[in-house]
Amino acid sequence: MEALAAYADTNETVLSGALLLALPVAVLGGLVSFFSPCVLPLVPGYLSYVTGVGGADLGAARRGRMLAGSGLFVLGFSVVFVSAGALFGGVGDVFQEQREVLTRILGALTIVLGLAFMGVLRRVGQREFRFHHRPAVGLAGAPMLGLVFGIGWTPCIGPTLTAVNALAFNESTAGRGAVMGLAYCLGLGLPFIAAALAFRRALGAFGWVKQRYALVMRTGGVMLVATGLLLVTGAWDRIVYEMTYWTSTFEVAV
Repeated sequence: MEALAAYADTNETVLSGALLLALPVAVLGGLVSFFSPCVLPLVPGYLSYVTGVGGADLGAARRGRMLAGSGLFVLGFSVVFVSAGALFGGVGDVFQEQREVLTRILGALTIVLGLAFMGVLRRVGQREFRFHHRPAVGLAGAPMLGLVFGIGWTPCIGPTLTAVNALAFNESTAGRGAVMGLAYCLGLGLPFIAAALAFRRALGAFGWVKQRYALVMRTGGVMLVATGLLLVTGAWDRIVYEMTYWTSTFEVAV
């Protein structure tokens, strides 16, 4: 670990390697959150609310309106999650000396929440906190509803978000932490937009996923546990070091 720290002081690409490794995990975490039982069943309701179109008419609504409503909704919760990523990244920079210990603590928490996600620990991470404030219906209220979703649904999607924020903390800069939050929002937000643009087809896909919720939850839980183990054991930093060494020796032929 001392060698890794020394290398990081002289070559900032160590963090770039970490970011390159962490981004796919963050995107996958967003996808798992979207297909979780506390988000997927509510998608039609959210789309109806942010577009001002009745549920029965969503399939026939204009694509421009559906795109605008879903995009503004995603923008709203992205503000929350990107800010959270920047905060964790900034904290990681402040507590650089204790980063290794804190990273392992966050990794252990990720493992616990991953087990809860799989249903092994049923009393952990099962609560939801929702704001009862209801923003205006339609495009004008879409960003605010996104903000409410981002804040109020955090305990529900907490397991995957915790893993992403743990990796953001490991980045040790607010900027890279924000990029981690953005990657999570892409995984969570793009399916919302895709569902808005192809609502009728999306309903069929949603039905297929609903029949396999157990598989989705177990797969997501395994991903979280694996990420937590990498953080706890220090294997994450070792993989990043190897990636950085490999990329530093790569030269582009001109």
